[in-house]
Amino acid sequence: MDATTRIRDSFAKQGLMTTLGASLGNIAPGAVEIVMIPSPAISQQHGFVHAGAVSAIADSAAGYSALSLMPEGTGVLTTEFKINLVAPAVGERIVARGRVVKPGRTLTLTQSEVFAIGNGQEKLIALLTATMMTLRDRDGISD
Repeated sequence: MDATTRIRDSFAKQGLMTTLGASLGNIAPGAVEIVMIPSPAISQQHGFVHAGAVSAIADSAAGYSALSLMPEGTGVLTTEFKINLVAPAVGERIVARGRVVKPGRTLTLTQSEVFAIGNGQEKLIALLTATMMTLRDRDGISD
């Protein structure tokens, strides 16, 4: 099974992504995009998309970017991440673009940039760095 199919199958099993209204965007080796449409269900008290929702799509985009380079028959699990929230999450779409910084056999360093898109413009709203662990004999599993 190719990496794109593995990622799509795994993503479909994530209840949280369904709850957030998130969907997969572009998928390429070492890079995965997740798109979320803001709604009142994922907002915080000021009307912005909640940081938890932003963090969730950033983490999953980073994890799936790592999975895209892992061998078949393996899965991925986040071991740690740090996120900087640099601007309010408000726009027509919120897009997390995960990419592999340094692949490894056991640990992979990843990064996600999260953008709010509105009126044809992108604004950086968050930056996540994460370490992903390769899980043996766990095909397509992602956190």
